[in-house]
Amino acid sequence: MDLLFLSQIGFLVGSVAFIWGLKLLSSPDTARRGNVIAATGMAAAILSILIEPMERGAGNYPWIISGLALGAGLGLLMAYRVKMTGMPQMVSILNGLGGASAVVIAIVELNHYYHGTRPMTDSQIIIPLLALLIGSIAFTGSILAWWKLEEWIKDNALTLPKHNIFNIALLAMLLGLVVWLYLQGSSAGMAWALVFMGLALLYGFSFVIPIGGADMPVVISLLNSFSGLSAAAAGLIYASNFMLVGGILVGASGTILTLLMCKAMNRSLLNVLVGGFGGSSGGAAKGQKGDLVVREVSLNDAAIQLLYSQSVVFVPGYGLAVAQAQKVVKEVDDILEKNGVDVKYAIHPVAGRMPGHMNVLLAEADVPYPKLLDLEEANAFIANADVAVIVGANDVVNPAAENDPSSPIYGMPVLQVWNAKHVIVLKRSMRSGYAGIENMLFFHPRNRMLFGDAKDTLSKLVAELKSL
Repeated sequence: MDLLFLSQIGFLVGSVAFIWGLKLLSSPDTARRGNVIAATGMAAAILSILIEPMERGAGNYPWIISGLALGAGLGLLMAYRVKMTGMPQMVSILNGLGGASAVVIAIVELNHYYHGTRPMTDSQIIIPLLALLIGSIAFTGSILAWWKLEEWIKDNALTLPKHNIFNIALLAMLLGLVVWLYLQGSSAGMAWALVFMGLALLYGFSFVIPIGGADMPVVISLLNSFSGLSAAAAGLIYASNFMLVGGILVGASGTILTLLMCKAMNRSLLNVLVGGFGGSSGGAAKGQKGDLVVREVSLNDAAIQLLYSQSVVFVPGYGLAVAQAQKVVKEVDDILEKNGVDVKYAIHPVAGRMPGHMNVLLAEADVPYPKLLDLEEANAFIANADVAVIVGANDVVNPAAENDPSSPIYGMPVLQVWNAKHVIVLKRSMRSGYAGIENMLFFHPRNRMLFGDAKDTLSKLVAELKSL
C-alpha cells in the first residue's frame, strides 16, 4: 500500500478525532473522554507525518525523534507538576509555544524565498507574512500574560503615556509593512522580514502591557485564538489539511470564547486588540466607605444559617483554587442537601484566571453540572436565595460595577449576591481582588465576613454542621 495514502488516512482520522473531541469538551460529563479522543487524534497525526520522510528517503529521523522526545518529556513534566492555580500560566505558555512554532516556520520559508531556493507567487508570500505576524503576537503576548499571572510584572509597570495610541500606530505600521513586503516581492530581502518580525514581537508585548486586573481571562482566550490562527497559516504554507483543520478549530473556538468573555466584561473586541481596557485601579472605591463597619459571623452562626435555609448559593473564585477547597465545599453541599437545602453554584464567566477555571475546579470535586448556573440564571436564583456564600471571589461580586461610575469595572455584569437575604464572605483578609479595587460588598448591611483560609474554615464549618 502507498505510504503517502496511509499518511493521508492518518491525517483524516486525526481531523475527525479533533472535531469529535471538541464536541465532547462542551460538557463536563464528557470532557475527559473528549480530551482523550483529541489526544489520540494528535498521536495519529504525528505518526502519519513520520511516514513522509520515509517515503522521500530523508535521513533526518534522529532530529525528529529527538524533538519528539524532548517535547513529550517537557509536556509530561509540566502536566505532573502544574497546580490548579497555575493552570492559566500553563495555558499561556502553551499558547506562546504554538505562536513561536509558527514564527520559526515562517522565518525558514521566507529565508528560502528571499534566497531563491523556494519560489512563491505574489499571493503565496502573504501566507508566511501573516503566520509571522500572528505567531509573533501570540508568542510574546502569551509570555507577558504568563509573567503577569505569576505577578512577576505589575499591571502598569511598563505602560507608556498614551499607550493605546502607540499600539494603534504600531499595528498600522505592521499592516503597512505586510502590504509593502507583498508589493516588493523577493527584492525586499530577508533583512526587512527580520525587521517585520521584531516589530511584531514588540507589538505582542505592547498590546498586553496595559491589560490587567480582572480582564486577563479575555486576553488568554484571545491569545489562544491567535495561536490557532498561526497554526492554520502554517498549514497553508505546507498544504497540510490537518494543520489547517486543527488551527481553524482552535482559532474559531478561541474567537467565539473571546467574544463571550468580552460580553461578560461589557467590553468591545476592539478594546482588547488595542489594549484599551483593564488595568488595576488605585482603588476607586477607597475613601467612600467612611464610617461603614465590617460585620463578622461565627462558625456556629454560619452553620445554623446554612443548615436551616431553604436555598443556598456558593460563589467560587480564585481564592477557592488557591486554597484547594473545592472538595470541602462539596462536603458542605452534601450535608445541606441531606437536610433538604437547595444548593447551587453561581459561575461568573471570568471568575478565576482563565475561562472555565471554576467549572474545572468543581468538576474535580464531582459537583453535578446542572448545579452550576451561569450569570443570568445565577442572578435569578440569588434573588430568592436565603444565603449566598462567596468563597474566594471578589471583583465578580463587587457592587461598584453597578453603582460606582468612577470604578474601572463599572458596567461589567456581576453576580448580584447582595440581593440574597444573607451574604457570607469567606476571605483571608480585606485585601482587594485582582482588579486592585475596594469591594464595597464587605461593608454591605446584609454581609458577614468569615475570615480565614477557605479550606480550613470550610472544614471547621463541616464539623459545626455535623454537630447540629
